[in-house]
Amino acid sequence: MSLQQLDPPLPVHVLDKGPGYAFAVIDYGQEHNLIWVTAINDTGEIWCAPNPRVRMQANWTMGRAKPPAIATGEAGSCANTGPVVEVVKPN
Repeated sequence: MSLQQLDPPLPVHVLDKGPGYAFAVIDYGQEHNLIWVTAINDTGEIWCAPNPRVRMQANWTMGRAKPPAIATGEAGSCANTGPVVEVVKPN
């Protein structure tokens, strides 16, 4: 197990929690997700979020758009954060 302090902290978005700053990363090894220790902007809560729940925030200067999972959540649903798949029924 290793703990790495991030300096400077990274602006991230934790799905279902909101935007915040990751200030540390915990690595439990090859069989585990990275854990992002994040301070949430709106509530001041500290969450240890697993890697699949963490997204980089949009950055216009870097040309990074808002991740689809964040846009979906802001639209009112985080139920389907994957690609849209059209189902076609046979005649």
